[in-house]
Amino acid sequence: MNRKTLVLPAVAGLLAPVLAACGGADSGGGAIVVGTTDRFIASKNAPAPLDPAYAYDVGTWNILRQTVQSLMTQPKGGGNPVPDAAEECGFTDTGNERYACTLRKGLEFADGTPVTAAAVKYSIDRVRAIRADSGVFGLLSTIDTVETQGASEVVFHLNTADATLPFKLSTPVAGIVHPRKYAKNRLRNGFSVDGSGPYVLDADVSKGEMTDAVFTKNPRYKGAVTLNNDKVELRSFADSHAMGAALAEGGIDVMSRTMSPEQIRKFSDTGDGSIDLVETPGLDIQFLGFNTEAATVRSRAVRRAMAQLVDRSELVAKVYGTQAEPLYSIIPATITGHSNSFFNKYGEPSVAKARAILAKAAITTPVKLTLHYTTDHYGPATGKEFKILQRQLNASGLFNVSVQGTRWGGFRPAESKGAYDVYGLGWFPDFPDADTYVAPFLDKDNTLNSPYVNSEIRHVLLPRTRRETNRLDAVGSLTRIQDIVADDVPILPLWQGKQYIAARDGITGTAYAINSSAALSLWELKRGRKS
Repeated sequence: MNRKTLVLPAVAGLLAPVLAACGGADSGGGAIVVGTTDRFIASKNAPAPLDPAYAYDVGTWNILRQTVQSLMTQPKGGGNPVPDAAEECGFTDTGNERYACTLRKGLEFADGTPVTAAAVKYSIDRVRAIRADSGVFGLLSTIDTVETQGASEVVFHLNTADATLPFKLSTPVAGIVHPRKYAKNRLRNGFSVDGSGPYVLDADVSKGEMTDAVFTKNPRYKGAVTLNNDKVELRSFADSHAMGAALAEGGIDVMSRTMSPEQIRKFSDTGDGSIDLVETPGLDIQFLGFNTEAATVRSRAVRRAMAQLVDRSELVAKVYGTQAEPLYSIIPATITGHSNSFFNKYGEPSVAKARAILAKAAITTPVKLTLHYTTDHYGPATGKEFKILQRQLNASGLFNVSVQGTRWGGFRPAESKGAYDVYGLGWFPDFPDADTYVAPFLDKDNTLNSPYVNSEIRHVLLPRTRRETNRLDAVGSLTRIQDIVADDVPILPLWQGKQYIAARDGITGTAYAINSSAALSLWELKRGRKS
């Protein structure tokens, strides 16, 4: 590349390819080493981080995407899912309630065991039976039964129309696991993975944490992916500073999530040609979530007042700069159905309006509460972000806010158990569709374990959106959902981010190695000269 920073534009919500694809496996130079600040911990609360029936965060999904094959996959550059383990898939009725797939011929797990329709059924039924507390099984909630017809035909019978099912079958929760290695009714603890994906995993584990993940090319893999390398090592770092130092010193070849805003600016400005930075339009969002049954925020007026006070523009400018944009909806811009519902309702930040909201509801001020955030999962800027939120709310005189940070290993289980009244979370989409920003937060068995229930959303609007194969036809219902959320404020959206990956000179394929959902495609990386 001739430019230090390669910016990949969004076209109709998709990543527009701007580099030629590379072909052929890399035979020299050893493993390509990729750094990440994602932590992979097997704890008492989460002993099975890499089981597809449990895993539900961007880091663990990135491990599974390399190793566990699904019927469908999301193609390079974006767009509708394409067959991977399947040879072909499609709805067989006009109501989007029966979906059939035919497997590729000769599919095998990495140990040589055949991958059959029975293995697909076993894997899907297993997720639905275990119902892990991560909530990931909710992605498969529209499946009623899974039927096999011979060794290679799988039929999904749905309990309601769901045009987004092909996307869901492209995610790791629908990954095909080895029936002899994964018990039917319990999770598989630890860091072993047995699938039929592009790579085989060798995990380096110390004190219950996977510090290195070595991915070696799976010679038995048959699917949509072409591997450009034989081996990739994903190395976990304690923070972005340590990861950046390793990139500068040549200890790693590629730096993935999460970089600090300062590092991104530095890589953008550096002109010596040693490190290239790729920027892609991001679909990840950051928001405040509320336990709507907690005494401090049970009143809708309190949540509305917070929505009236938060200054997203200041927050983004002071913490993230051009690396993020203010977000006024649970559905990000560039996703079909997005509406600026929060701005439409609240407009610019206003202390006077917030005071009136609280006074009308007879709320005594200042309202005392704590904002909780994770210190290590979304990068080093999160702490600064929450200090600014604290200042904005306290400056109004209407709130007395404190902030508390907790490491991800303790934060996520506590949040899901309702221990926090107000908490900050990021969300990386399961797939590029509005459904993945609505159902995981607002449907039954949602991943937040939120007590908030809106019957119109759950029983009318969400099912209606899933019937629409043409997603433009779902816009009316999606707009109504966003307006309800802005009115009730079970979630307060803050900003929408971008995705970045940095690589030392001599590594190609970075333009497609990470997509707008922060999904890693390590097979795209290759050693070679850039053009």
